[in-house]
Amino acid sequence: MTTTSSAAQRLWPANGLGALFDIGAGSHRRAVAILVLISLILFLPGFFQIPPVDRDEAYFAQATKQMIETGDYVDIRYQDDVRYRKPVGIYWLQAAVVKTAELFRFPDARTTIWLYRIPSLIGAVGAVLATYWCGLAFVSRRGAILAALMMAASTLLGGEARLAKTDAVLLFTIVAAMGVLARAYLSPREAGNARLGWILPAIFWTALAAGILIKGPVNLMVVGLAAVTLSIYERSGRWLLALRPLPGLGWLVLIVLPWFIAIYMRVGDAFLINSVGHDMLGKLTSAQEAHGAPPGLYLVLFFATFYPGSILAGLAAPAVWTVRREPAARFLLAWLVPSWVVFELVVTKLPHYVLPLYPAVAILIAGAVESNVLSHRPWLVRGAAWWFIAPILISIGAVTFAIIVARDPAFPAWPFFAVAIICGLFAWLLYEADGAERSLLRATAGMVMLAIGVFSITLPWLRPVFPSVALARILHDAGCGHPLAASAGYEEPSLVFLAGTETRLTDASSAADFLNGGVCRFAFIETRQERAFARRADAIGLQYTRGPRVDGYNISTGRPISIAVFASAGAP
Repeated sequence: MTTTSSAAQRLWPANGLGALFDIGAGSHRRAVAILVLISLILFLPGFFQIPPVDRDEAYFAQATKQMIETGDYVDIRYQDDVRYRKPVGIYWLQAAVVKTAELFRFPDARTTIWLYRIPSLIGAVGAVLATYWCGLAFVSRRGAILAALMMAASTLLGGEARLAKTDAVLLFTIVAAMGVLARAYLSPREAGNARLGWILPAIFWTALAAGILIKGPVNLMVVGLAAVTLSIYERSGRWLLALRPLPGLGWLVLIVLPWFIAIYMRVGDAFLINSVGHDMLGKLTSAQEAHGAPPGLYLVLFFATFYPGSILAGLAAPAVWTVRREPAARFLLAWLVPSWVVFELVVTKLPHYVLPLYPAVAILIAGAVESNVLSHRPWLVRGAAWWFIAPILISIGAVTFAIIVARDPAFPAWPFFAVAIICGLFAWLLYEADGAERSLLRATAGMVMLAIGVFSITLPWLRPVFPSVALARILHDAGCGHPLAASAGYEEPSLVFLAGTETRLTDASSAADFLNGGVCRFAFIETRQERAFARRADAIGLQYTRGPRVDGYNISTGRPISIAVFASAGAP
C-alpha cells in the first residue's frame, strides 16, 4: 500500500485541492465565498435542464402556479382539490420568484420549472453556510469548512437542491436554529441570560417560525428533542433561558399565526385535519403511498445518501463514542440520536426525512478529523475503497438506465464518469498518505463530475422519462389560441403544470365526451384505455383526428407507458 500511495502521490500532489482549505481558513469571508462557489458547482448541473419531476415537485409547482393564476395566496389547491399537506411557506417563496421573473418579462415564467426550484437552491446553499456557522461552535474554521463541504457534496442534499420542494429550505431553518441552541448550551453558564444578546435568540425564533410555515412541526421535533434530552442530562433547563423564551414565543406566534387564522377562517379546521391528522400522524402508524419500511432503513441508506462524507463516519464512530460525555459531543448526539430513533420508528419512510440530522454527523466527523483521532483499524480503513467503488456503481447504473429507458448509452456523459472514477481512485489510494481532509476533497471533485454526468447529461437525455414534456409540446405546436386537454390513464401533476390548470384528468369515456365539446381540444389516452375511448367515440358519433403517439416511462409507477393523442374535429 505504501508503494502504491507513493506512486499515486506523484500523479496527484498533496498540495493541489488542499489549497482550498488553506485559502478558506484564512478568513470567514473567504470560507463563505469558497463554500458558496463549491455549492453552486455541485448543485447547478441539471438544475435548468431537468423537466418537472413527478410527483412531489410537480404537485408543489402546480399549486404555486394556481396561487399566481387566481391571486389567492391563502388557500392551497391542486386543480379543484385542496392541497393541505404542508403550510403555505414554500408556495409563497416559489410564487415570489415567479412573480419577480414575470415583472422582468421572463418568457413563460409560470411553466419554467427551474424558477420554482430557486428557493430550494437558496435553501441548500444556506444550509451549507449554516452548517459552517454552526460548526464554528464546535471546531476550528478549517473543521467547520470540512463539515459544510460534506453537506454540500452529500447526494441527498444535492438532489433536494434541484427539486421544487420543502426539504432544502427546511434544513436551512433547522441548522440555523441548532446553531443558536448550540451557543446557548456551550456558552459559560456564569454569563447569565445576557450572553447571547438579542440577535441570536431572534435568529432562533425566526428560524423556528419559518420552519413551521415551510413544513409544520418537524423542526420543532428536531430542536425540541435535542433541548429536552440535554435538559434531562443536565437536570435543569435553565440554560434555555438564554434564548429569551417569552419574547421569542411571542415573535414566533406573530409570524406564524396570521396565515393559520386566515386559512381557518377560509376552510375551518380542514387544514389541520388534513395536515396534522392525515399527513403527519398518518405516517406514524401506516405506510403512506407505499413508502413503508422497517426500522433500520435510514442507517442502511445513510452510506448512500451522505456519500462521500459517509465513508468517514465509520472511522469517526469510535472517537465519537469515547468523547460522548463531553459537552460538544453530547450536544451533537442529542441533535442526532433522539430524532433518528423517531424517524426509524415512523412507519412511512422517505430518504429525505433524516436530512436535518446530517449536519450533526458532519460536525462530529469534522471534529474527529481535526483531532486526528480517526480509527486506524484495518477493517474500517478498507471502507475508503468505496470512494472508488461508488462512482463505478453510479456510472454503471446511470448508463444502464439510459439504455433500458432511452435505448441510448448516453456517451457524452462517459468522460465525466471516467474522471469521477479516477478522483475516487486517488481519494482511496492516498487516504493513508494524505489524510481524510484531502481525500474528501478528491471525492468531492468526483461528485462534481458525477453531478455533471448524471444531472446535466444523462437525465435530460432520457426524454421518455418525461412524457409530459412531449404532450405539452403537442398542445403548444397545435396553433390554437387556447388548447384544452383531457388525459385518461396518465394523471401525473407534471402534465397539469405544463399543459395548463384546466387539463382534465379523467377516464376514457369522459375524455371522448370532452373531445366532443368543441374545437382545439385534445385527448391523451393511455394504451389500456384506447378501446374504451373508441367505444364511447362511436357511441356519440365523435369526429376526431389521430395525432402522434408518445412512448415513455412513468417513473412514478415504474413502468413503460404509451399515450395516443387525439384531436377534436376542427383543431388545426
